[in-house]
Amino acid sequence: MKIWLDGGLRDTDAARVSAFDHGLTVGDGVFETVKAVHGRPFALTRHLARLARSAGGLGLPEPDLDEVRRACAAVLGANPVELGRLRITYTGGPGPLGSDRGDAGTTLLVAVGATARRPDTTAVVTVPWTRNERGAVTGLKTTSYAENVVALARAHEQGATEALFGNTRDRLCEGTGSNVFVVLDGELHTPPVESGCLAGITRALAVEWTGARETDLPLDVLERADEVFLTSTLRDVQAVHRVDGRALADAPGPVTAKAMRIFDERSAADLDP
Repeated sequence: MKIWLDGGLRDTDAARVSAFDHGLTVGDGVFETVKAVHGRPFALTRHLARLARSAGGLGLPEPDLDEVRRACAAVLGANPVELGRLRITYTGGPGPLGSDRGDAGTTLLVAVGATARRPDTTAVVTVPWTRNERGAVTGLKTTSYAENVVALARAHEQGATEALFGNTRDRLCEGTGSNVFVVLDGELHTPPVESGCLAGITRALAVEWTGARETDLPLDVLERADEVFLTSTLRDVQAVHRVDGRALADAPGPVTAKAMRIFDERSAADLDP
């Protein structure tokens, strides 16, 4: 396995990140997960634009996106996978053992791992914790993921693959690593970014390609929605067949099935939409 670390490909056994890296000590970093199909990244331009936005939101130096592209190409070339999870991590670099940043420069790490296509349907649970729609890092894809780790573990304990959050106003927000869509009276809705959700790449494409509406929704909409589905880089569009204890019969429903078909067709036709 070869990874890209600070300027070149390295063997994983030889690659070393400083024990004082701010991404490790205080979560001072941003990242992107990119789907790789037959050695080619999907929607890379959109992912790199979000990487830059997230870095700017944290106050990190702007990443060299040309270098990131080279790194992605090199890693995918060195590690052939049919379907892969390409991970781009960009941190504040070595720094003090506290919140202040150092001046040693940033860290760029790119790696890929093989993955399998997700099932067509899944189960989700809601969790009692909230997303803060007014937080300093709201809407940024940062490496501070401990809250998601805890919530996802709760979901797994209950036989689900995703946990859904409300925000501080008890409005539907997002999953630990996904966006959520609901069907009400035949119309497709998803929470707006003002809810505190991440502006997902797959979410944006699904909105563009299906005409879904961005709608401020109460969290309890999950108790009455006709259909529910998730979007994310590796889920694409995935139907939900159970929310907490509520079964959604015949998932994927007709609106979800259409969205799945549209996404598969459009994403196959253009790898960098």
